[in-house]
Amino acid sequence: MFCYKLRMHFRTLFFVLFFCLLGFAGITLYDAVPDELYVVAGEEEKMDFSVPVSFERKEESIAVLKNQTNKGKANMGEREYTLCCKFLSLIPLKEVSVHVVERESVFPSGMPIGIYTKTMGVLVIGTGKVTAADGMTYEPSDQLVSSGDYIMTVNGVEIQEKEELIEQVQKSEGEDLVLGIIREDDLIELKVRPVKAEDKTYKLGIWVRDDMAGVGTLTYVKDSEYGALGHPVSDADTGSMISLSNGQIYQTDIVSIVKGGDGVPGELTGVINYSDQYVLGNIIENTKTGIYGKMDEKVTEMEQESMETGMKQEIEKGDACILSSLDGTLKQYQIEIDEIDYNNKEKNKGILFHVTDEELLEKTGGIVQGMSGSPIIQNHRVIGAVTHVFISDATKGYGIFIETMLEH
Repeated sequence: MFCYKLRMHFRTLFFVLFFCLLGFAGITLYDAVPDELYVVAGEEEKMDFSVPVSFERKEESIAVLKNQTNKGKANMGEREYTLCCKFLSLIPLKEVSVHVVERESVFPSGMPIGIYTKTMGVLVIGTGKVTAADGMTYEPSDQLVSSGDYIMTVNGVEIQEKEELIEQVQKSEGEDLVLGIIREDDLIELKVRPVKAEDKTYKLGIWVRDDMAGVGTLTYVKDSEYGALGHPVSDADTGSMISLSNGQIYQTDIVSIVKGGDGVPGELTGVINYSDQYVLGNIIENTKTGIYGKMDEKVTEMEQESMETGMKQEIEKGDACILSSLDGTLKQYQIEIDEIDYNNKEKNKGILFHVTDEELLEKTGGIVQGMSGSPIIQNHRVIGAVTHVFISDATKGYGIFIETMLEH
């Protein structure tokens, strides 16, 4: 009896482990194949994902086994279709949306840029205490406004700058104010009563900001439009993506490099000259995949020649390079691509790489803040841009697919 029960327990354990392993394998295979693909009209469809799956499209069956590349060509006439992905040609795994496009070319940049943005309204950083004229301490805005809120109006009057907010608060003379606030895309109204402070001015006890400046890298220019950073301009205090009303990018010079190390993020420090002659272009969009806008008409020359872009399924593990200008000279620095995440939910961490270039490691320690947007090139094509550095290891970084930036 004892042996029978023991065998039953082992059998149960075996089936549990078997189905867990099967489930893990299914998830791994699912993530190994993109949910969406762009293929180039008239070119061979490269679908080598190094996993034992096959694709079926209508009556066609396109085998895609490990180390095997599909030899089919994208139909010039058909712009979209769906592929059914099957494990071992038997078990349906997922459907892949395929878009047939023309291969694009861009001017890869790698040049440092100064970034200046004006927020949409006035951004709330946080709240604080106010020492009133009566000697007591108050927090008039506590539990009312939140970090990341945008104050758009005061008693119906639109505001864009901190000074305008201060002016409206002083006009209140201590009477209730109605603040029109955008919070997570919702417009709400809040009633706040200012406190008369020790210096006889009226205060709401709110820390605010109305602009942002920093240094990044220009990724590409295409038909006078540009893309940069590969990630959004975010507020350093709230961590939220800035909602901007307008902004500009400027020519800038890197004046110092803070070398990155384990647990210490490095940084490029640049000087931004806000004179009109140094304006490179405007900022129209601030998105999760970067900032975008139009180049100024006077900016006509690019350091690099036009280069084709590569699709994410064309990216290979192994050697690649990044373009960056650390000392006024645009250079290629060698990296090695370690992993490719086709379905990254954050959109800007699809490429995992580490720096192998000895010169770059000596200068910066690897990837540092300010290098975001540096183009990644492999097989003479632009395949992405640098986006994030590992705080724990400056030699490692993430990149975004160039096709993701181009579809913004």
